[in-house]
Amino acid sequence: MEFHRTKRLPPYVFEEINRTKAKLRKNGVDIIDFGMGNPDLPTPAHILDKLKETAEADRTNRYSASRGIPGLRAAHARYYKRRFGVDLDPDSETIVTLGSKEGFANLAQAITAPGDVVLAPSPSYPIHTFGFLIAGGTIRHVHAPTPEDYLAGLEHAVQHSVPKPIAIVVCYPSNPTAQTATLEYYEKVVRFAERHDILILSDLAYSEIYFGDTPPPSMLQVEGAKERTIEFTSMSKTYSMAGFRVGFAAGSQRLVAALARVKSYLDYGAYTPVQVAACAALDGPQDCVDEARAIYKLRRDVLVESFGRAGWPVPAPEASMFAWAPLPPGCEEMGSLEFSKALMQEAGVAVAPGIGFGEHGEGFVRLALVENEQRIRQAARKVAGFLKTRQPKLRAV
Repeated sequence: MEFHRTKRLPPYVFEEINRTKAKLRKNGVDIIDFGMGNPDLPTPAHILDKLKETAEADRTNRYSASRGIPGLRAAHARYYKRRFGVDLDPDSETIVTLGSKEGFANLAQAITAPGDVVLAPSPSYPIHTFGFLIAGGTIRHVHAPTPEDYLAGLEHAVQHSVPKPIAIVVCYPSNPTAQTATLEYYEKVVRFAERHDILILSDLAYSEIYFGDTPPPSMLQVEGAKERTIEFTSMSKTYSMAGFRVGFAAGSQRLVAALARVKSYLDYGAYTPVQVAACAALDGPQDCVDEARAIYKLRRDVLVESFGRAGWPVPAPEASMFAWAPLPPGCEEMGSLEFSKALMQEAGVAVAPGIGFGEHGEGFVRLALVENEQRIRQAARKVAGFLKTRQPKLRAV
């Protein structure tokens, strides 16, 4: 027998991909892995030095603070002021989480009553929907091929949802689609939320990975946003600290307090040396962020160019560490899951099937920029060979 909450969860699509990947690797197959957004860049040395120094100090091995140590909350507030021009009270408007994913899931537990409706984009990162399903809520998916389409869909969804939704999820730069949003767009979102008296849950995990001249804005820059918005950020990609599990939530005092109350029952916060190292990351030299951004941009350019020559046109993402690509010519009828399995089994290249990000992700796959340029070009050659087997007419020409 399944348990009540697990019955509400569909089979995890990525688990099927992971099983296939593990089996192939066990048999000695070299997998070029674009499937998971797991940063391969090294954590900057000054962050590791602070981690080691603090780990060797007295009493740092004891329980930490569920809300995060005061110094890290203050460092996060300084980051928001420096980067976005937003003032945050470190004591009431920011909280440290065990990564943004944990923060999002526990916020869902904090604010969701059985049957509450939350509007989320489709496609979207899984925790944006499953967190609320686990908490007993109901998700209404809104097709989000573009930010503008998502906003228009929200208007329709609010008018046709019973009961009225309690919150909307916004994620730009988007995981998985890599789309971006402007400050003007965020202003429209805030005014929409004010008209309908609903909360805004903003995921800004990829705020520092962008490839144009304009950095992604924060929802909290909009006048009045802080009254009803909580925004999640993460150290994972910006500083290559994914395994450290440090993220933040900031904004509405009411929402931050709700999250803090739930977390106080569940954890004692991240290991203190990890939090001190995160302070060193936020307050220290930021050239490491610029360097990481440049590496991801180079990888993006190599991926788009080499895969395009291989016969798979991949749109160039404006931000994030992902590319969101339609299935290549000749493979559309396979569906994203079967295509992903076949590509891995026959070519040794792993991607994330779009169906794993919601029904409107079908027909696409996500590619993470976590392999170096040489491996990307190697993957492109494998992709070219794979596509020839799916396009006999083109091969004959």
